[in-house]
Amino acid sequence: MKNKQLTNKKEILTKNQEIVLKLLEKSNEPLKAYSILFNLSEQGVKAPLQVYRALDRLIEIGKVHKIESKNAFVACINSNCTANSNAAFTICEDCDAVSEIHDNKEILKNLNYLANREKSKLNKYNLELYITCKNCLK
Repeated sequence: MKNKQLTNKKEILTKNQEIVLKLLEKSNEPLKAYSILFNLSEQGVKAPLQVYRALDRLIEIGKVHKIESKNAFVACINSNCTANSNAAFTICEDCDAVSEIHDNKEILKNLNYLANREKSKLNKYNLELYITCKNCLK
């Protein structure tokens, strides 16, 4: 069954999309696709393709982000995200905690400045900042 868009623009998720999203929302860290598969095997998700299809759709509708450097996935905490939205994260090098940066206006302004300086146009960004989080600094 194809996903349909409701009149209030709330997305209808398939069973696999729902359980993948719930797992990511409960996770305290980014999860790789095979970790998702392992965790959901008892719920009927048996093949990597099922996980990748669910992840692709969840990314497309802005419910999940891919942490490129880790080849892992996190649930989006911003209800206004879209597939074309910019994403910025902090990733602790010690504990792997990932936080999504909410106020991207200043980041976008600075990245646009850099692109303009190079006579280029910024289309989209996925920014990953490696930090030591406040808990690990203690």
